[in-house]
Amino acid sequence: MSKLRVEGFTISLDGFGAGPDQDLDNPLGVGGTALHGWALSTRTFQRHLLGREGGEGGLDDDFAARGFQNIGAWILGRNMFGPVRGPWPDESWRGWWGENPVYHVPVFVLTHHPRAPLVLEGGTTFHFVTEGIAAALEQAREAAGGKDVRLGGGVSVIQQYLRHRLIDELHLAISPVLLGAGERLFEGIHLPALGYACTRHERSPLATHVILTRQ
Repeated sequence: MSKLRVEGFTISLDGFGAGPDQDLDNPLGVGGTALHGWALSTRTFQRHLLGREGGEGGLDDDFAARGFQNIGAWILGRNMFGPVRGPWPDESWRGWWGENPVYHVPVFVLTHHPRAPLVLEGGTTFHFVTEGIAAALEQAREAAGGKDVRLGGGVSVIQQYLRHRLIDELHLAISPVLLGAGERLFEGIHLPALGYACTRHERSPLATHVILTRQ
């Protein structure tokens, strides 16, 4: 069976996976962009997210690149799709990434409010799932066709899948940044009791990379 993987999810030294007060100007919350310094200069970020050549290789790029390997579908929380809250007022919001998003595979967005699928360029179709996390995972696995499913976040969504022991592997990048407030990834989460253990850890000048695996 395909794995459900979290890849490249960055937390601060004080445990926050996003800053406070997310809005259109601060999609990762206030101060949240500072978490991702390790990824911004990598070849993978430049190619997949900005569509251009260049960037740095090395350990950070290795970890960034593994996040796109053998991925057949994504699952996102609604905040990862956009800043709109409550019922969709219209369908004018089409995601953070424009008409050719970075995913290039089917993406399943968890929401309480129905919306028709959104077909964009490059093979990305956003499907809006109102039946909960298990339904989203079932649909994503079917769409992935035997490949793995990447869980993109945010914090609340990762917590929900963790509590149900549905995540097979988590790659976390711990950034040398203090946010002081926001959303703590492991708030109320007892990882050993859920069967998770650290199976790999390596350090670059910009981040400590940790792999947690469900035993």
